[in-house]
Amino acid sequence: MRNATGRFGLVFGAGIVLVLAAFYFSLTSGTFDMSVAEVVRTLLRIDSSHEFDLVVFEFRLPRIVLGALVGFALGTAGGVIQGVTRNGLADPGILGINAGAGMAVVLFMFLFQGQLTMTGWAGVMMMPMFGVAGGLAATGAIYMFAREGGRLDPQRLILVGIAIASGFGAVTMYFSLKMNPKDYEMAVAWLAGSLHSANWKFVVTMIPWLLVLPVIIWSRAHVLDLFQLSEESVKSVGVSVEREKRVLLLCSIGLVSASVAVSGSIGFVGLIAPHLARQLVGLKHRYMLPVSGLAGMAIVMIGDLIGRTIFAPAELAAGIVVSVIGVPYFVYLLFRMRKS
Repeated sequence: MRNATGRFGLVFGAGIVLVLAAFYFSLTSGTFDMSVAEVVRTLLRIDSSHEFDLVVFEFRLPRIVLGALVGFALGTAGGVIQGVTRNGLADPGILGINAGAGMAVVLFMFLFQGQLTMTGWAGVMMMPMFGVAGGLAATGAIYMFAREGGRLDPQRLILVGIAIASGFGAVTMYFSLKMNPKDYEMAVAWLAGSLHSANWKFVVTMIPWLLVLPVIIWSRAHVLDLFQLSEESVKSVGVSVEREKRVLLLCSIGLVSASVAVSGSIGFVGLIAPHLARQLVGLKHRYMLPVSGLAGMAIVMIGDLIGRTIFAPAELAAGIVVSVIGVPYFVYLLFRMRKS
């Protein structure tokens, strides 16, 4: 136990260092480069200029913070979903939860186009609610079609998830094509998983979800450990399996939907982060979940940094950069699981 705790502390500390490094390079690098001294003076309000204030406080800082929050939420949700389904290939994107939440947010844009803006408080606060509804719809469809004999079948889960994601994607495309050109352009950029439109309102919208839902999840880390056993074994120790599954899945849907509402669909974070966490700290969810959240945070921040700097002056959405890494990793996991 002491060795496991020490290893967790070492890995978590290294993860913090990595996130801080990504934060530093994201804040100082870009089309408008800034030195460390200029960034520090701007943050501390020492001899700051309007130009530096605009770059740091309006463009880069909210984008970096939002990317960190979204990555943490997706990494945590991915760890929970893989634990509940006992399927290492389960991921919010692959299971169709991202697609369901994304469809609902695009529906929101379609219904309120020209009436609510994506940067106004009304639009920002309503989008997560639509996202949660879409995520719940996707989960309901998964439960309906992937259950066999009253249980979720892991193999069928992936196939059903891919089918559901395709179906919701088609509906999303239909509504986006019905939009006016301005809203369509905004929807397409958002669907790619971009943090380009990040602002402090989006950050404020994410914070309540991250203050409540991860705490509920971590308090049930021991239940996720038990879920790795057979359902009969879990029931024998007095755990209400279906109720706990519902609570954990609802918390995951909330995290994913809130993330999709403010950043679009950034796939594969919920797949990669839990696998990295398990390799680094083992299978115990009390250690794995925080590391998975931290890994997700680093993945999104670094993906956004690459998309914003490597391809400058053009900009590549963080979701596209992460997918370039995620697709080969998914194929690798698929072959590895087939061999085992």
